[in-house]
Amino acid sequence: MNIDFKKYSDSLVPAVVQDFNTHKVLMLGFMNEEALLKTETTGLVTFYSRSKKRLWTKGEESGNSLKLKQLLIDCDNDTLLVKAEPLGPVCHTGADTCWFEKNHNDDFLYHLEHIIQLRIHSNDEKSYVKQLFDKGINKIAQKVGEEAVELVIESKDVNRALFLGEAADLLFHYLLLLQAKNCSIADVIAILEMRHQPK
Repeated sequence: MNIDFKKYSDSLVPAVVQDFNTHKVLMLGFMNEEALLKTETTGLVTFYSRSKKRLWTKGEESGNSLKLKQLLIDCDNDTLLVKAEPLGPVCHTGADTCWFEKNHNDDFLYHLEHIIQLRIHSNDEKSYVKQLFDKGINKIAQKVGEEAVELVIESKDVNRALFLGEAADLLFHYLLLLQAKNCSIADVIAILEMRHQPK
């Protein structure tokens, strides 16, 4: 990767960070050669902080790091596209992106998955997600089975609202089961995409 750091007087190139799974633009940072090398070496996205005047690995204070997935360079060799997996909210405000965009239907499942992750690891004992997760895989799997049966029952009726409600319940608990198995919706999509490839 031949990046033209000398194009800028401070030798810092813009690095646009994009969610590897949802393709949502998360934040903008700046990298010098040292920050890029550390990013590639550690697998954690690292910038050069103009305010701190030093290298800064995203999440070093908050714990909300960015796991590097792919690095791309633009046609002029002076801007980086960093595709990463966010391990927590990206913005210092607690939002998942620094642009405060409203979640769209095509990425809401990733947003919901992230909320489930936060609830699982929270200290909120009143959280339904945490309570169910703490009961273990058998209870979680049993709940998914129950929701599936309820969906089948509602599918035989003509009440659209009740059917969609049960479908939503099943999908929610399915996401929770994936987390309990250390899997993600992206893992499932990858398999579906692979199956969709022409033979």
